[in-house]
Amino acid sequence: MSRAAKDFAKSSIRYDVMVAGHLCFDVIPRFIDSGVSRFDQIFRPGKLVLMGEATMSTGGPVSNTGIALKRLGNTVCFCARVGDDEFGRLNVERLKQSGNAEGIRVVPGTASSYTIVVAPPGIDRVFLHNPGTNNEFGAEDLSSDLIAACRHFHFGYPPLMRRMYANEGRELAAVFRLAKQAGATTSCDMALPDPASASGQAPWRKILTAILPDVDLFLPSVEESLYMIDPDRFVAMKHEHRDADLIDYLTPEQYSGIADQLLELGAKMVALKSGHRGYYLKTKSARAFESMGAARPGDPGNWSARELWCPAYAVTELASATGSGDSSIAGFLAAFLRGAAVEVALKFATCLGWQNVQVPDAVSGIRSLAETNELIAKKMPLIDAHIAAPGWTWHEELGVWAGPSDPLSRCP
Repeated sequence: MSRAAKDFAKSSIRYDVMVAGHLCFDVIPRFIDSGVSRFDQIFRPGKLVLMGEATMSTGGPVSNTGIALKRLGNTVCFCARVGDDEFGRLNVERLKQSGNAEGIRVVPGTASSYTIVVAPPGIDRVFLHNPGTNNEFGAEDLSSDLIAACRHFHFGYPPLMRRMYANEGRELAAVFRLAKQAGATTSCDMALPDPASASGQAPWRKILTAILPDVDLFLPSVEESLYMIDPDRFVAMKHEHRDADLIDYLTPEQYSGIADQLLELGAKMVALKSGHRGYYLKTKSARAFESMGAARPGDPGNWSARELWCPAYAVTELASATGSGDSSIAGFLAAFLRGAAVEVALKFATCLGWQNVQVPDAVSGIRSLAETNELIAKKMPLIDAHIAAPGWTWHEELGVWAGPSDPLSRCP
């Protein structure tokens, strides 16, 4: 039972999107670039590490995706669960500046979530994270009336929220069922769990089977997807490649196979975030879009039965990748909610990811809609996505690769 009647006045405001789920407060110490390339060169027992100033900001997909959507001109409603401590108060105050915090539930006597982001230059990030109130988030923290006032419902990071993966995802399924019953189009982002943790041991394929019929746009990373649908293969590949990121070792055929399985489980569209390799997207036919809710595609034919790969923009100097996936999702959703063509939505996704990595924190680098359009129009240099597979064709005017099953590849 949602708490709409008890805790929320019925909203007459119409929002473009509600961003719900994981919210934390980020503390990001700035490392002084000393030219090191490994963590063990920085962190040794008894060593004093001199640091620069610390950036403090709201974090997690509720903040990162939501604030980026706001900067792109969307009306945003935030929904999360926080404690009545300093981190919780800072979260609420800062989110009120970027949207409507009516959906933030403050629970007295509980500890809010925080993350210390350890991101030395040139080395991938490490997160020191306390899940706090995120672990107790449930469908009762949502208002069906408030969701009904939104065209789109986005939920992020179930693997970092205990109730979302417990009991084979029963509570997560209830969250998406509530959103669909309220009439919203839905999307879901994931996070890669530690295989040794309770989240990592959860039956993720069963969870996806339960939730994906109510998820219109599934937006995980390719590694997260592989882990969830075939954990044994994920572990074997990590071992084979000495624990390296698998993005560079998965072929286009494997991407397609992963997406096919996720579409078969019920998602209408699957986008696989791939870092420096960009964005892979595969969609069902337009007939499946009829049940998508208030924000279905503006041009169903353009989005129907697509298989595209959009390369990432080249980055001259990487400050930090904190929240880059969240930002890219904001770009994708912002274009989708405006009825843009699928190729444009993919360019927005990769451009927002590029904007994000220019700065240490997750949101200060995000630009306006007009500025983003200008950046895309400049045709900035792209990173070679290494699409060496039969049937894929490059389309310079659109800036995308089209897969063997895509209509662009079938054009004479």
